[in-house]
Amino acid sequence: MSRILIVEDEPDLQELYRLELTECGYDVSVCGDGETAVSAARDQVFDLVVLDIKIPKREGTEVLHELKKRNREVPVILNTAYSTYKSDFSTWMADAYIVKSADLNELKDKIKELLTP
Repeated sequence: MSRILIVEDEPDLQELYRLELTECGYDVSVCGDGETAVSAARDQVFDLVVLDIKIPKREGTEVLHELKKRNREVPVILNTAYSTYKSDFSTWMADAYIVKSADLNELKDKIKELLTP
């Protein structure tokens, strides 16, 4: 079972992602800020990270760089409401960039793609 870390500061979205991705068969952990995300990635092994950009206690792009510095192999999906960051050089390390939507199919499809050998 693949382990996914969701970094999202909105409690309703945390719960939605947890439920939807657990139903897809993933082991899901959730945290609400950048410091907790970096700490979780230091203490546990995740197969994939879904990372919001606008989060408290550390910008998502900073967390992205920290995660990739620790383990370049772990795929990171930037999942944000802001499409403007897609052209920002600081996001190019991410393995995918998805603009948040009420329809989670794009996110689920990208997770499946990145976790399939």
